[in-house]
Amino acid sequence: MKIFTYGFAEVPIGLALSSLCGPPLRRKPAGLIHSELMWKMELGSPILSPLRMQLGHLAMFAAWESPEAIHEFLTGDVLGRHFQAGWHVRLKFLRRWGFISEFDGLPEQAGEADPEAPVVAVTLARMRLTQVPRFLRWGKPVESFVRDHPGVLHASAAMRFPRTISTFSIWASQREMTAMVHGHGKVDRPELHAAAMKERNRKDFHHQFTTLRFQPLEEQGSWQGRSNFLPLAPPLKSQA
Repeated sequence: MKIFTYGFAEVPIGLALSSLCGPPLRRKPAGLIHSELMWKMELGSPILSPLRMQLGHLAMFAAWESPEAIHEFLTGDVLGRHFQAGWHVRLKFLRRWGFISEFDGLPEQAGEADPEAPVVAVTLARMRLTQVPRFLRWGKPVESFVRDHPGVLHASAAMRFPRTISTFSIWASQREMTAMVHGHGKVDRPELHAAAMKERNRKDFHHQFTTLRFQPLEEQGSWQGRSNFLPLAPPLKSQA
């Protein structure tokens, strides 16, 4: 079974630049299917801001053949050891919308999920560079909307020049995330996300775009002093 990870790491700027300007991994770890290495960004931050491009902070989204392959990367690779010292969540694939060639082969749906269970959403896009100003005009308000949504436990973004962009969000429940996507919910301007998606459908911002939904399995480590991004599991019911 494929297992996915999304993680953050604090990396020396020299290693970050060499990893992002050249092959991200000097030696592809055994069991790694595909990885996306990107600069981490804070959603809703000003376009010209250190928070928009955090040079020493990397995000990595990856698909693996097994948990053993993840362990080998985290303990046996120079870059992997920085992610070992950071934070990551392990993910089980649930659903896909859209298409990215590097993740070709994922079905549209791999199973049903409890609407009240936590869910992780990852978007990955290859931008049309001529559409970047238009994308920012529509996307910037949505960034703050998602970041501040009451159903979000964590939300961030990442990018890699010249055209890769990703968002990552952990939701308290699939129900709350679905309501946001469709423009529902008791929040200010609930239509923001749905309106931006309608505009994307009218004239696409991207060459390729996908939204992937996952069941979070477990998290490891901490990021900027915080751990336990995922909600605590409910207590087991006692047996009568």
